[in-house]
Amino acid sequence: MSIRPVLAVAALSVLASPVLAAPQPQELDALRAEFDQKVKALQADYEARLKALESRVQAAEVQAGQAQVTAQTAAVTAEQTAQAAPPPPPPSSAFNPDISLILQGAYIDRAGRPRPISGFMPTDGAYESVERGFTLDDSELVMSANVDPYLRGYLDLVFNNDEVEVEEAWFQSLQLGHGLTVKGGRFVSGIGYQNEKHPHAWDFADNNLVYEALFGEHLLQDGVQVRWLAPTELFLEFGAEAAKGQHFPGSDAGGDKNGIGSWAAFGHVGGDVGASNSWRAGLSYVRARPREREGWIEDIAGVDALTQFSGTSKTWLADAVWKWAPNGNPRQRNFTFAAEYFQRKEDGSLGCADNSAEGGACLGVTDGYDSDQSGWYAQAVYQFMPRWRIGTRYSRLSSGSTDFGLNAASLDGDSRHPQVWSLMTDFSPSEFSRFRLQFNRDEALRGDPDDQFILQYILSLGPHGAHQF
Repeated sequence: MSIRPVLAVAALSVLASPVLAAPQPQELDALRAEFDQKVKALQADYEARLKALESRVQAAEVQAGQAQVTAQTAAVTAEQTAQAAPPPPPPSSAFNPDISLILQGAYIDRAGRPRPISGFMPTDGAYESVERGFTLDDSELVMSANVDPYLRGYLDLVFNNDEVEVEEAWFQSLQLGHGLTVKGGRFVSGIGYQNEKHPHAWDFADNNLVYEALFGEHLLQDGVQVRWLAPTELFLEFGAEAAKGQHFPGSDAGGDKNGIGSWAAFGHVGGDVGASNSWRAGLSYVRARPREREGWIEDIAGVDALTQFSGTSKTWLADAVWKWAPNGNPRQRNFTFAAEYFQRKEDGSLGCADNSAEGGACLGVTDGYDSDQSGWYAQAVYQFMPRWRIGTRYSRLSSGSTDFGLNAASLDGDSRHPQVWSLMTDFSPSEFSRFRLQFNRDEALRGDPDDQFILQYILSLGPHGAHQF
């Protein structure tokens, strides 16, 4: 605050007083003395106020410094307490996982008898009753959530008529770092391309012939999986699995032991080509040691025979997929091409139960067994406009050379080449629903081709995680 305006106001007030006559010298001295007194009073008042203001500013600065020290001390104390104490567990009443329900059904027009794949040992459930007409496919109830900051849990229950099966039930690590992930429990193996896809995520109403011959639906593992994702611009991952080995190509008896009954290894590499294309390729290996693995096959007399295989099953898989979408946006149009090739070798002993009473050729002989088989499939799916897709798929197998030993007199070891060609179109009103029409020319059973028509629906209720690439 400046003192000059105050002095100017005082001077004006003095000069503005009415003057009736010229002042005398003594009067001027009195006015000058009064003016000096008023100026000194104003100056003293100004200095007092300035000192009071400076005192208040200093007091405020001291208080602010003390508050900052107190806050820093409290923060350090809280940090030390948090580091010393373990993270609190979630409330016992909290259970809020992501839950989804997949509903599937179809109308199927096909032959009513089981259709084994000629030249191949049947997988689990290959000789179950074949449904046709209006059918209720497997429905899935999926629940998943983070257990804590370190683990995630997942459960997939499959409902098939009056039966409920645990398809998957596993935990997965979240914070190991360095690109490492560990999964334990029952899970779908990471081999190949198609294997990790659940039926509701298939591009066709049924599985391709390669997976039907190798695993039935897909390879399941009860065990542990370790995955490593490389810190590179190019997608590069490796994985290994050690499991109980009771699922095909293993067996219940083979998995009934201490230790490992099945193991698998896989690697995948992939990347982008421009803004519109992406690709992935992989190589996988599966080894199992089945014991007394049962399977029904047709003997040379045309009678079903029960076989039991014990030995080693080794399978190589190579997979490749190419995807295209304009500028990386698949909502309007996209195209996917996928193919897989396998080579499987099994050797050990094979027993063929005596079925002579039914007119069969097997006499209860157990002898050596050796097979070297292969096959492949390729499929292409094109979304030509939003919600609409068309696709085609071709699968072909080679039963190769099969040595039945002494059972060669009862079982046919000639090479077979089963194949299936499929054509489909589907319509998706939204991302939660799909309706599909499919035609199959099925020549998997020697001498008995079958033209099949399938009208399918798939409905998804609730949140569902993203599918694999």
